[in-house]
Amino acid sequence: MTTPDRPTVPAADLTAGAVLRAGSSAVGMAGGEPFAVSRRCRHQLADLSQGSVDADGCLVCPWHGSRYDVRSGAMVSGPRGFLGYHGPTPGYTGLIRLLGRVVPLRVRRAVRRGDDVVVEG
Repeated sequence: MTTPDRPTVPAADLTAGAVLRAGSSAVGMAGGEPFAVSRRCRHQLADLSQGSVDADGCLVCPWHGSRYDVRSGAMVSGPRGFLGYHGPTPGYTGLIRLLGRVVPLRVRRAVRRGDDVVVEG
C-alpha cells in the first residue's frame, strides 16, 4: 500500500525497460535491481516516469532522449533536441549536460518487499 512517505509500485509491473511513477519518483529496474530517482528531467522537466530503461541500465527521458545513470543521478548523455525539434543542438546540449552534472537527479533507496518495490527516503 502506498503512503506519502513510502510510495510503492507492483514489482511485476517493472518489466524490462519499464519505468513507473511512485509519488515524486520514477521507479524501474536496472541490472536486476530496483532504482528510484526524481521524476523531472533536467532538460525541460519531462516526466521521467514515462521514460524507459535502455540496455545499459540508463533511464532515458521520453522527450529528447537524455540518459541518466540511475545509481548517481548524473546525466550521461543528451538531450537530442529542444521543444518539438528532435535533432542535434551541440552548444545547447553541452549547457544542459553541465546543468545535469551540477544538479543531478535525486537518488532514493528502492527495495523489494514481497510483491512490491518500496521507495524510501
